[in-house]
Amino acid sequence: MAVAPLPQVRQVLEYGVSEIPPEKIFMGVPNYGYDWPLPYEPKRTQATNIGNQEAIQIAARVGATIQYDETAQSPFFTYTQNGVGHEVWFEDVRSIQAKYNLLDELKLLGSGYWNVMRPFAQNWTFLATRYHIKKFPVSE
Repeated sequence: MAVAPLPQVRQVLEYGVSEIPPEKIFMGVPNYGYDWPLPYEPKRTQATNIGNQEAIQIAARVGATIQYDETAQSPFFTYTQNGVGHEVWFEDVRSIQAKYNLLDELKLLGSGYWNVMRPFAQNWTFLATRYHIKKFPVSE
Protein backbone atom coordinates (compact mmCIF):
# COMPACT_ATOMS: atom_id res chain seq x y z
CA MET A 1 0.00 0.00 0.00
CA ALA A 2 1.10 3.56 -0.59
CA VAL A 3 2.98 5.41 2.16
CA ALA A 4 0.31 8.15 2.32
CA PRO A 5 -2.58 7.30 -0.03
CA LEU A 6 -4.41 10.48 -0.99
CA PRO A 7 -7.92 9.24 -0.06
CA GLN A 8 -6.75 8.47 3.49
CA VAL A 9 -4.82 11.74 3.74
CA ARG A 10 -7.97 13.55 2.60
CA GLN A 11 -10.10 11.70 5.15
CA VAL A 12 -7.79 12.64 8.03
CA LEU A 13 -7.48 16.28 6.96
CA GLU A 14 -11.21 16.70 6.35
CA TYR A 15 -11.85 15.42 9.87
CA GLY A 16 -9.13 17.77 11.13
CA VAL A 17 -10.70 20.86 9.55
CA SER A 18 -14.10 19.84 10.95
CA GLU A 19 -12.61 20.18 14.46
CA ILE A 20 -9.79 22.74 14.07
CA PRO A 21 -9.59 25.89 11.92
CA PRO A 22 -7.69 24.94 8.73
CA GLU A 23 -5.34 27.90 9.12
CA LYS A 24 -3.95 26.13 12.23
CA ILE A 25 -3.23 22.79 10.51
CA PHE A 26 0.01 21.60 8.97
CA MET A 27 -0.13 18.58 6.67
CA GLY A 28 2.60 15.99 7.13
CA VAL A 29 4.36 14.98 3.91
CA PRO A 30 6.41 11.79 3.74
CA ASN A 31 9.87 11.93 2.24
CA TYR A 32 10.44 8.19 2.16
CA GLY A 33 9.20 4.92 0.77
CA TYR A 34 8.99 1.24 1.68
CA ASP A 35 10.45 -1.81 -0.04
CA TRP A 36 8.27 -4.78 0.98
CA PRO A 37 9.38 -8.39 0.54
CA LEU A 38 6.55 -10.57 -0.75
CA PRO A 39 4.40 -12.30 0.19
CA TYR A 40 3.35 -10.01 3.00
CA GLU A 41 2.76 -11.86 6.26
CA PRO A 42 1.29 -9.79 9.15
CA LYS A 43 3.66 -9.58 12.13
CA ARG A 44 6.37 -11.45 10.16
CA THR A 45 7.16 -9.40 7.07
CA GLN A 46 9.04 -6.15 7.54
CA ALA A 47 9.63 -3.46 4.94
CA THR A 48 12.88 -1.63 4.41
CA ASN A 49 12.53 2.14 4.77
CA ILE A 50 14.11 3.85 1.74
CA GLY A 51 14.39 7.36 0.34
CA ASN A 52 12.39 8.42 -2.70
CA GLN A 53 15.53 8.94 -4.75
CA GLU A 54 16.75 5.52 -3.60
CA ALA A 55 13.48 3.97 -4.82
CA ILE A 56 14.06 5.41 -8.29
CA GLN A 57 17.65 4.11 -8.25
CA ILE A 58 16.46 0.61 -7.27
CA ALA A 59 13.91 0.63 -10.10
CA ALA A 60 16.62 1.62 -12.58
CA ARG A 61 19.07 -0.98 -11.25
CA VAL A 62 16.58 -3.88 -11.43
CA GLY A 63 14.93 -2.72 -14.67
CA ALA A 64 11.51 -2.22 -13.06
CA THR A 65 8.84 -0.05 -14.63
CA ILE A 66 7.54 2.59 -12.23
CA GLN A 67 3.75 2.62 -12.29
CA TYR A 68 1.32 5.13 -10.78
CA ASP A 69 -1.75 4.21 -8.76
CA GLU A 70 -4.38 6.80 -9.69
CA THR A 71 -6.52 6.09 -6.62
CA ALA A 72 -3.71 6.32 -4.08
CA GLN A 73 -1.97 9.01 -6.19
CA SER A 74 1.32 7.24 -5.54
CA PRO A 75 4.10 5.57 -7.55
CA PHE A 76 5.13 1.95 -7.07
CA PHE A 77 6.96 -0.88 -8.78
CA THR A 78 7.68 -4.55 -8.31
CA TYR A 79 10.79 -6.61 -8.82
CA THR A 80 12.33 -9.94 -7.89
CA GLN A 81 15.74 -10.33 -6.26
CA ASN A 82 17.29 -13.63 -5.15
CA GLY A 83 13.96 -15.35 -5.75
CA VAL A 84 12.08 -12.95 -3.46
CA GLY A 85 9.40 -10.66 -4.88
CA HIS A 86 9.39 -7.03 -3.77
CA GLU A 87 6.82 -4.24 -3.94
CA VAL A 88 8.06 -0.69 -3.50
CA TRP A 89 5.88 2.33 -2.73
CA PHE A 90 7.34 5.83 -2.51
CA GLU A 91 6.63 9.49 -3.29
CA ASP A 92 7.44 11.41 -6.46
CA VAL A 93 6.60 14.84 -7.80
CA ARG A 94 3.14 13.65 -8.94
CA SER A 95 2.17 12.35 -5.52
CA ILE A 96 3.60 15.43 -3.78
CA GLN A 97 1.68 17.70 -6.16
CA ALA A 98 -1.55 15.84 -5.35
CA LYS A 99 -0.92 16.42 -1.63
CA TYR A 100 -0.18 20.11 -2.16
CA ASN A 101 -3.35 20.47 -4.24
CA LEU A 102 -5.25 19.09 -1.24
CA LEU A 103 -3.42 21.51 1.07
CA ASP A 104 -4.56 24.42 -1.13
CA GLU A 105 -8.10 23.05 -1.50
CA LEU A 106 -8.55 22.82 2.28
CA LYS A 107 -6.72 26.12 2.85
CA LEU A 108 -4.32 24.63 5.38
CA LEU A 109 -1.55 26.62 7.08
CA GLY A 110 1.23 24.64 5.44
CA SER A 111 3.17 21.41 5.45
CA GLY A 112 6.09 19.72 7.10
CA TYR A 113 8.31 16.92 5.77
CA TRP A 114 9.46 13.74 7.42
CA ASN A 115 12.39 13.25 6.79
CA VAL A 116 13.81 16.37 5.18
CA MET A 117 17.38 15.03 5.37
CA ARG A 118 16.88 12.61 2.46
CA PRO A 119 17.71 13.78 -1.08
CA PHE A 120 14.61 14.42 -3.21
CA ALA A 121 15.62 16.86 -5.97
CA GLN A 122 12.38 16.67 -7.97
CA ASN A 123 10.41 17.66 -4.86
CA TRP A 124 12.52 20.72 -4.11
CA THR A 125 12.29 21.81 -7.75
CA PHE A 126 8.49 21.41 -7.58
CA LEU A 127 8.26 23.50 -4.41
CA ALA A 128 10.56 26.21 -5.78
CA THR A 129 8.49 26.44 -8.96
CA ARG A 130 5.12 26.32 -7.19
CA TYR A 131 6.02 28.98 -4.63
CA HIS A 132 8.36 31.05 -6.83
CA ILE A 133 11.38 30.46 -4.60
CA LYS A 134 14.60 31.55 -6.24
CA LYS A 135 16.93 29.89 -3.74
CA PHE A 136 16.40 27.57 -0.82
CA PRO A 137 18.24 28.72 2.32
CA VAL A 138 21.05 26.35 3.22
CA SER A 139 22.39 26.20 6.77
CA GLU A 140 26.14 25.87 7.06
